[in-house]
Amino acid sequence: MNEPDAALKTLGVSLGDRSYPIHIGPGLLGDPQWLTPHLAGRQVMVVTNDSVAPLYLETLKQGLPDDLDVREVILPDGEATKNLANVERIWDALLAAGFNRRCTLIALGGGVIGDMAGYAAASYQRGVAFIQVPTTLLAQVDSSVGGKTGVNHPRGKNMIGAFWQPRAVLVDTHTLATLPPRELSAGLAEVIKYGLIRDVDFLAWLEASMAMLRDLDAAALTTAIERSCSIKAEIVAEDETEQGVRALLNLGHTFGHAIETHQGYGHWLHGEAVGAGMQMAAELSHRLGWLEASDVARVRNLLAAAALPLAAPGDMRAEDFLSLMRLDKKNLDGRLRLILLGCLGDACVHDATPPEMLVSLLEEFPRA
Repeated sequence: MNEPDAALKTLGVSLGDRSYPIHIGPGLLGDPQWLTPHLAGRQVMVVTNDSVAPLYLETLKQGLPDDLDVREVILPDGEATKNLANVERIWDALLAAGFNRRCTLIALGGGVIGDMAGYAAASYQRGVAFIQVPTTLLAQVDSSVGGKTGVNHPRGKNMIGAFWQPRAVLVDTHTLATLPPRELSAGLAEVIKYGLIRDVDFLAWLEASMAMLRDLDAAALTTAIERSCSIKAEIVAEDETEQGVRALLNLGHTFGHAIETHQGYGHWLHGEAVGAGMQMAAELSHRLGWLEASDVARVRNLLAAAALPLAAPGDMRAEDFLSLMRLDKKNLDGRLRLILLGCLGDACVHDATPPEMLVSLLEEFPRA
């Protein structure tokens, strides 16, 4: 890994005529050069929530040309709001404003806002433009890139949605200054994921740099976001609709989504649940003979350094995990497909875990 640099970084997601840039750097929000080139027409709907709007909505609007018709939808905050009822509020606002197919939605907020605004854009008049302006670390390194949009269902997370790529992703690292510590840790879980699945050198850099990241060091954050987005962009370009290698981005997610669904959306943050899930995946990889015990300890220590939970919910039984994991979107023909680690930095899809081994892991994993 090179030394950190807080200067502007621009990456690209290569998808032919649907390719788009990811701009990363401090102070980008409110600068018209980053948003204006990607607007489809004069009609703009900013979708945000009641936590982010007071902080950044006016700054974003000041960076848009004066001759635009700019409206906004301010939704309630939290994972529990990620449902069709709130997507319908976006559709209602678009229809009430008379917005046409050349309108642009701008998602200003975390992953929940990005997913809902993206799904509203994918389905309004059969598809309109949208731009991601993520304000949480988790959204900046994961959900804003790649075109996965949608909402939760009471029976399963992210079960309703569409693949719909943004026209651009604008990552202003200054927005992380207002991020609560718990949300920062949740985002660091997804950053750690990229090192585990594809880049062991990045993993080592994270081990050395975690204190700087938690202290919001600008250069370290830019480096972490850039490398995370670069890995995701490479994978999305290779497998946009998750028919193959893109599934590797779900390390820890099958276990983690089960936790989120069982506990009720929002009680565990997504990154917290993924952190626990990555520990489970590492331990299962060890039991299969792929990871050394020292590798598992290394994963656990890094997650601990990021202030992530090191145990599953105390009220979740093995049966609770299994019943919810069976609903995972990666499963095929009734076979549970898990993302595991052949070694640190190299993930794989595995669908032949002995049932008794999985049950034993779920029964023995620490509970809080």
